[in-house]
Amino acid sequence: HFFFFTNQQTTPFSKMASILNKDHIKEVLFSEEEIKQKVEELATQISQDYEGKSLVVVGILKGAFLFMSDLVRRLEVQHRVEFMALSSYGNSTTSTGSVRIILDIRKDIADQHVLIVEDIVDTGYTLEFLHDLLGARKPASLATCVFLTKPDRLKVENLKVDYVGFDIPNEWVVGYGLDYAERYRTLPYIGVLKREIYEPQSPHNNEEENNND
Repeated sequence: HFFFFTNQQTTPFSKMASILNKDHIKEVLFSEEEIKQKVEELATQISQDYEGKSLVVVGILKGAFLFMSDLVRRLEVQHRVEFMALSSYGNSTTSTGSVRIILDIRKDIADQHVLIVEDIVDTGYTLEFLHDLLGARKPASLATCVFLTKPDRLKVENLKVDYVGFDIPNEWVVGYGLDYAERYRTLPYIGVLKREIYEPQSPHNNEEENNND
């Protein structure tokens, strides 16, 4: 049998995802270019702060996988990568504050410099849990890098976040790792999901259900 291949142009996957889901997006908060620029800024600052040190970068699945991938490729310090997965939503769209570990890191972090990488902080329950959990493992230092924060939704007082990409309004956001019901996660931008897509669910996303499932 003979197979013939044409030179027909194909649409890049990220562009196709944007086309398929554009009717569900109320507005684009941050474009692909704005995201890229912010990641570069964060990577530069982290590289300066950890110059001469070795870093353990802990990404929180699933939501941080795109952000972390872009971030670590721009770091100019020695580092290794670990992953964790957490959940505090269960079958609800509202966090209860009770966090459980689905996937833990596999290597000891004692006396290591550790950086937690999260896509979003909403209530702050997950990040507080991570601080307590990983801090008890005696790292040399423990810092956090979060791409998005929702100041109006924060419920944990004095939550320590060392590196922040953007503060955002209290909207359900998707794209660049953030999802709704496992959809929209691979959009190349960050957009606000139209309310009719998730109603009658709560309008508050997405710290654990969206990103750490």
